[in-house]
Amino acid sequence: MRLEPETQARPHPYAGGQAALATMHRKERAIAPTLAEQVGLQVIVPRGLNTDRLGTFTGETPRAGTIEEAAIAKARLGMDAAGLPLGLANEGAYGPHPQIPFIAAGVELIVLVDDARGLIVKEHIIEEAPHYDHAVVGAGDDLDAFLVRVEFPETGLIVRPNGRDPIDAPVRKGIREQNALMAAIRDAAREAVDGKAFVQTDMRAHVNPRRMATLTRLAERFAARLARLCPDCGAPGYGMVDVESGLPCAGCGAPSGLVRFEVFGCAACDRHERRPRADGLEAADPRHCHLCNP
Repeated sequence: MRLEPETQARPHPYAGGQAALATMHRKERAIAPTLAEQVGLQVIVPRGLNTDRLGTFTGETPRAGTIEEAAIAKARLGMDAAGLPLGLANEGAYGPHPQIPFIAAGVELIVLVDDARGLIVKEHIIEEAPHYDHAVVGAGDDLDAFLVRVEFPETGLIVRPNGRDPIDAPVRKGIREQNALMAAIRDAAREAVDGKAFVQTDMRAHVNPRRMATLTRLAERFAARLARLCPDCGAPGYGMVDVESGLPCAGCGAPSGLVRFEVFGCAACDRHERRPRADGLEAADPRHCHLCNP
């Protein structure tokens, strides 16, 4: 990837350095190669790290705080374990799509915590076609269509009793074999309040190839961001931090709700700048205007 001119004249601050990646689920496969290639940063995974104590997808350990707060806490867990001033972590959140009914969506966030420079760099990506789905079934019910849809057994599954609080309900994770799945469904149905089992895609990266691919794309975006140094202070991670709406309507010229400017900034100093939209759009279709299309 071609870097901006201000970054090409300077050696990258992270070249030859190490960062601890807090993961139990082999996320280094998606994250480490591109960070090594783009900025020269070596990613290490501390042994014996239990990131599940900060929260699990299945809910038996609720995640405290926002997705960003959880990612930062996880990064610091890895930093403490490795004794390094640089830490990396990823957090994901999946659920119903905010605009499109009946489909799922997810957000993946990656953060780098740099205690030596006193900065936190973050990047995110929206996944609009995740392998995130569930089914409520009884023992012996036909599950074939669901299994095809989620690409089982490449994608692992979670089974627990339907209607039970995940904090105290037995749960089986990482199921990738047909007989084990049927046995887990029978056991969960016996423990359920309604004789049904709740079957869900396992969102842990090492048993969900679609999520691992999303993390690879996120890592590429994140590495590109880290490669951009602030033109003023030279800190890594210069990039978009906000947007400003108000793109003028092509019909009447009034401000619409669409993005007009992208705001770029530094995580270490107060440099900010407004840039036109990256896609070059200079006017909004009147259907997005509250005057032309009230």
